[in-house]
Amino acid sequence: MTTVYKFGGASIKDAAAIRHLGELLASVRTRPLVVVVSAMGKTTNALEALLAAARSDDEADYRSRLDELRRAHLATVDALFGDRAARVAERVAALFEELDRRHRAHWREPRPFHYDQTICFGELLSTTIVSAWLDEIGTATDWQDARELIVTDACHQAANIDWEATGRKIRALPRDGDRLLLTQGFIGGTPEGVSTTLGREGSDFSAAIFAHCLEAKELVIWKDVPGLFNADPRRFDNAVQLAQISYDEAIELAWHGAKVIHPKTLAPLRQQGIPLTVRSFEALDAPPSTISAEGASAAAPAFILAEEQVLLEVSPRDFSFMDEARQHDILGRLVEAGAHANLVDSGAMRLSLCLDSHPARLEPLVEALAADYALERHDDLTLLTVRHPSEPLLEALGGGREILAERRNRDTAQRLFRSSECPGTWHIPR
Repeated sequence: MTTVYKFGGASIKDAAAIRHLGELLASVRTRPLVVVVSAMGKTTNALEALLAAARSDDEADYRSRLDELRRAHLATVDALFGDRAARVAERVAALFEELDRRHRAHWREPRPFHYDQTICFGELLSTTIVSAWLDEIGTATDWQDARELIVTDACHQAANIDWEATGRKIRALPRDGDRLLLTQGFIGGTPEGVSTTLGREGSDFSAAIFAHCLEAKELVIWKDVPGLFNADPRRFDNAVQLAQISYDEAIELAWHGAKVIHPKTLAPLRQQGIPLTVRSFEALDAPPSTISAEGASAAAPAFILAEEQVLLEVSPRDFSFMDEARQHDILGRLVEAGAHANLVDSGAMRLSLCLDSHPARLEPLVEALAADYALERHDDLTLLTVRHPSEPLLEALGGGREILAERRNRDTAQRLFRSSECPGTWHIPR
């Protein structure tokens, strides 16, 4: 049975990281093996900035950012291949020429379409370099363009999968022999060959799509952390690793913003009963975490922080009710803007929305809402989500801070605080 590996940007951020990846894959004799790879390091952020420069018609800024990206990728090629770099450098340079052409062709098109035609180059560049390096060290690869395998609709920046067509294409791939199949995360394509993306951080989802369609034995996501924790160990000084967790609990944690697993990843795995293992590429002997049907669903508390949040309090200008029709209109505008509300709370005359501070999505949404509704905005906030809370636990975590918005159901509590009132390091009360 096939095994699927997924590596994020941190695992290929530079030449040293790619060498380490090569050593890891050279030691793995599992076949068939599909390897899904993200863009290098912070490349997607850099491409988004490049996109903004292109759309603002700032030629100097655009050219500077494009040259910086090109130099960074070519420097990685030089560091890896030395005097044998010419062939790979030529392929990378050709991709940048194509990226430049696409920006110039599409900068007046709607932003979501333009985004998908250009941001996909991050993964195309990374897999081109990684594939060449693996071949260089004797690990034979079969490079595949995910845009020709993952078939989607034309809902740009959040494309929907055509599972039947995608399954046919993926299952038709050759999987015999010793070659590993290397492809990209995050990207897909329409039947007409137009590039699409699956949503930010969608490479985990891509790996799950391949695992689902191939009825894989296992999906392994390699991270810079040893596994799943009940809180971010970089922000909570006493976070503990979770060895086993159920699909349902992992889906809840992902939905509420836990950063280890993408929210869309788990559903296709659950349908096929495919376990997902999270391992550290930095500490290969560290015990992993596994998400499966047999995983524990115990009601142990888990903690999720979302920072750089914005609270929008939306009210009808005529002091009428915030009824279903108005809520439908407001939430529909979120969908159109490609935004996700991390917290939604409604009252008789207001709808409160907690959103990520993502200017490209947030500011047009704010402008549109302010044209039709009374709008109050609060910036620089932190959202704390607690799974399976108790009253004493919430009271201890509150620390006397002002709560700007709150939502709670049987299993989950969310509270929104001013970031200036939150500690740099949190401690989970025992």
